[in-house]
Amino acid sequence: MIRGLATGLVFLALFIALGLAVAKHPLAIDLAVTGAFEGLWRGTLGSVTNVVSDLLGMVVPAAVMIGVLVGAILTWYRRLRREAWIALRVLLVYGVARLTSWVAKPIFLRARPRAYAEFSYPSGHVVSIASAGLAVVLLCRWLAPTLTRWAALAFGLATVVVALTRLLLGVHWLSDTVGAVLGVLGTGLLAAAVLRLLPGPVSARPPAA
Repeated sequence: MIRGLATGLVFLALFIALGLAVAKHPLAIDLAVTGAFEGLWRGTLGSVTNVVSDLLGMVVPAAVMIGVLVGAILTWYRRLRREAWIALRVLLVYGVARLTSWVAKPIFLRARPRAYAEFSYPSGHVVSIASAGLAVVLLCRWLAPTLTRWAALAFGLATVVVALTRLLLGVHWLSDTVGAVLGVLGTGLLAAAVLRLLPGPVSARPPAA
């Protein structure tokens, strides 16, 4: 638990430091990446990218969390109270991590690379998929340990894809996407530690001789 709290605090500090550093002026790498993708959001490529971005960044996380909620209700009904309680705590972690973008955007007030609704730091789509990924990894760690690595790989890849779509669409700076991941890890790990989801279940197997 202590390690989870410490790690979460480090990521949260990095998230805040990056937000303060880029709030007024984009970094050189932000300008370079945005310049490389400039104008690609127009036309068919932009339309397809927008669909992929919303599907992975909004629809998939919502579907996953609804699935976890339904699973928690069903397991509670079947008197599998331990599993239901784990699922509910995982949902709380998701909710806390997801708040990262809603809370931080009005604080940092960062302008978008192009005219677009709301503020820029951090990317809400990246926060959403990264939060869902953290929740699923925690759920697997407790209830399906053999799937933990695959869940981490799948959602890690999905997070990268969503970040790329936001850059292609020209609605976020590179540091917005990096900050989103830092924020989710910071708030998510802190919440998971407080809710005693870290480091995970203790193995019942005896240590190897």
